[in-house]
Amino acid sequence: MMDGGAELSQDEWQSELAEIGAREGFFERLGDQHSALFVDRGSTLIVSFENLDHVYEGARMPWGYGFVESRGWSMLGMMAHDWTWYRDDAVYDFFDRLADEGFFDRFDRVVFYGASMGGYAACVFSAAAPGSTVVAISPQATLSRDVASWETRYRKAWRRDFTGRYAYAPDMVAAADKVHIFYDPLMGLDAMHAALFRGDNIAKYACRFMGHRIASLWLLIGALKPVVAGCVDGTMTPAQFYTLVRKRRDLPRYQRETLDRLQARNRPDLVAYYCQAVINRRRAPKFRRAMIDAKAKLGR
Repeated sequence: MMDGGAELSQDEWQSELAEIGAREGFFERLGDQHSALFVDRGSTLIVSFENLDHVYEGARMPWGYGFVESRGWSMLGMMAHDWTWYRDDAVYDFFDRLADEGFFDRFDRVVFYGASMGGYAACVFSAAAPGSTVVAISPQATLSRDVASWETRYRKAWRRDFTGRYAYAPDMVAAADKVHIFYDPLMGLDAMHAALFRGDNIAKYACRFMGHRIASLWLLIGALKPVVAGCVDGTMTPAQFYTLVRKRRDLPRYQRETLDRLQARNRPDLVAYYCQAVINRRRAPKFRRAMIDAKAKLGR
């Protein structure tokens, strides 16, 4: 396995992925900017989307390879070498071909997973497998300047074409069985994208104070795997989700981000209350100083 050892060039790395694909499924380069690795295991297929550079710099495998492998699931790991949002004819043709060949019909359950750019891709390409499940974390509905001119992030992708095949995510998920949308409603732009997803098959989970990088926070509190597993096996409910992420309240990163949000809202009363709650749980000099400052503003 390629979890460590000497650093590889990208060509060497892709050669190793090709060897895995030849042995256990397939590996394909899709044009200059995308790759796909399929590993054939069980009757559940996880289709994941991510940024290839993150894979290459880290464990050198698609997202969740070890987790998916441990559950006996099959995996189709889609990798992008740039902030492409997977807007590439080679990727469209790849999913068209898989659909035409009945690739997805081989599996009892197909789940499309991704976060942010990958969340957008998970939504749009789920159209290739009607009846599938989608798990999308902080997804974009589109980056089309005609539809989402209010989206001021991701300037690198503005020049890409968000029309044509596999384009507008809220339309592309219409044939999915269940679509799980996780987003922070306090992140204005993420909330605007989430609002565009409508339909009886849409389940939205408000991840307040978790920011845009929700999955990384889940990873820190040990919630990522059970959240994904619950969505895969069809047992995920809002009540179960909020139970799984309850530990976030004790996570320093979550506490800092919550404090920053409260301070930005200019609510010294809430700042003082929240800081006291944190101080009651642990030593927190930053929160003690913030509480003193907030009380001073309140004249206490």
